[in-house]
Amino acid sequence: MNIFRTLRKASFNTNLYVRRYLSVQPEDVDKLSKTTWDVIISGGGMVGCALAASLGSSPLLSGKQVLLLETSPKTEYTVDPNKYSNRVCALNRNTKQLFDSFQAWDKICSIRMKEVKKMVVWESCSDARISLQHDRMHDDIAFIVENDVILNSLWSTINGLGDKIHVLRGMKATDVSLPANQSDLVTVELQNGTPLKTKLLVGADGVNSLVRNKMKIKYLSWNYDQKGIVATLKLSEPTENIVAWQRFLPTGPIALLPLSDDLCSLVWTVSLPMCEKLLNMPEDQFVDSLNSSLWDEEKKNSVVESAILNLKNLISTLTPGYEPVRQLPPSILSVQPNSRAAFPLGLGHATEYVAPRVALIGDSAHRVHPLAGQGVNLGFGDVKCLTECLEKSVYNGDCIGSLQQLLEYETKRQRHVLPTMFAIDALNRIYKTEFTPFVLMRSLGVTALDACQPMKNIMIGQASV
Repeated sequence: MNIFRTLRKASFNTNLYVRRYLSVQPEDVDKLSKTTWDVIISGGGMVGCALAASLGSSPLLSGKQVLLLETSPKTEYTVDPNKYSNRVCALNRNTKQLFDSFQAWDKICSIRMKEVKKMVVWESCSDARISLQHDRMHDDIAFIVENDVILNSLWSTINGLGDKIHVLRGMKATDVSLPANQSDLVTVELQNGTPLKTKLLVGADGVNSLVRNKMKIKYLSWNYDQKGIVATLKLSEPTENIVAWQRFLPTGPIALLPLSDDLCSLVWTVSLPMCEKLLNMPEDQFVDSLNSSLWDEEKKNSVVESAILNLKNLISTLTPGYEPVRQLPPSILSVQPNSRAAFPLGLGHATEYVAPRVALIGDSAHRVHPLAGQGVNLGFGDVKCLTECLEKSVYNGDCIGSLQQLLEYETKRQRHVLPTMFAIDALNRIYKTEFTPFVLMRSLGVTALDACQPMKNIMIGQASV
C-alpha cells in the first residue's frame, strides 16, 4: 500500500440507468480569478480525467490548485440500458485498484461492467492455444467496461471533489512556453489568447500531443497500415460469457470481449482494403465473415498439427493428469445496428516522458497495438505512478514540479512500458507469417506454455501491472 495515500471511503447512491449530469460547469475563462496553478492537465480524456481524480483525492495534495483543460464542451454522459457502446476497455486489476483509491470503481459497478475469468488465445494455422486463468477460477483477470461508463464515473468523481479540481470545458491549449530553468514556470496559452502559468504541466492530450511537440523530444512511431474494427455482437445462445477470446489470423487478431450473457464486443484487426469492405457489406454478410474468421480451419498446417500432437503426448507422459481441452468460441448471431466503426492502428513512443515542470501520460507518451488490451492500462499506470511521485515531492518539501521526482516517474514507467510495447509489437509480427518453420516454433512454444501453470500465472501477473 502506498504510504503517501489514505484511501477515503464514500458511498454513492446511483440509479443504474438514470442520465448522469455533471455539475462541474465550465468556468468563464475571462473571469478566472487564478492565472497561476500548481498543476494544469491538458486533455480531459480517460487518462487525463483519472489523473485529475487521483490528484484531487490525495490528502497530501489537497492544498494544490489543479486545472483540467477539456476541449469538449460535453457536460454529461448517458448510459442506455438497451444499448452498449462499441468502444470498450479491458481494465486490469492494477487499474481497478487505482479507481478504488478515488472511489470511482463503485460507480462503475453501479452502472455496468463484465468480469473476465478466463482468456483463450489460438490461431488459424494450427490448433495451438493457451488458456489463461487464475488458479482459483473465481478470481477475475480483467474487467470489460465501456469508455463512456469509465468517463461517467471519472467525471462524477471530479464533480464530487468540488473546488479541489477546476475544469475548463470547450477550451484547449494552443501554445506552450517551457521554462528556461527550474525556477521559471510553464506558460500555457488558451485558444482565446488567455495566458496561464503553472508549476507543472501534464500532457494528456493524446497521440498528436501539443505538449510533447513543444518539449522537442524524439517520438518514434509507425503505422501498421491496419485498422481495428469495433462492433457490438449478439451471441447465438446466451451463456455465462466470462471468457475473452482472441484468434490470431494472418491479417491480424480478432477478439471477442464479454459484455453480458448474450452480448460481446468485437475488436478485429484487418488491412485497410479489408476494413473498407467489411464496413460496407450488409450486416448478415459481415456476421458470416466474422464467424468464418473465428471458426475456419482451412489454413491449418498438417506438419505443424502432427508435431503438436506428439508434443501433447509427451507432456501427458511426463505430467500425469494433463488433459488438454479444446474450447470453442461462441457463434455470432447478429451485429448491433450502426455499431460498426474503425480506428487506425499504430505504435508510438516518446524517448522522454518529462522535462523541467512537464510530464507526459497516456497516448501522449506511448501508443500500442490493441491486441493485448494494454493501451489504456498503461495510461492508468502512468496516473498511479505520477500521483505517487508528486505526493513524494510534497512529502519531502520539494516543489510539485521537482525534476528529481519527475525523472523517477519517467524511469519507473519506461522500465514497464518499453518491454510491454516491444512484446506486443513482436507478437503482432510473429503471427502475421504463415511460413511453416515460424508457425511450427510458435505453435510448439504456445502448446508447451499452456501446460505450465506457473508461467501462465506470471503472464497474468505482468498483464495486471
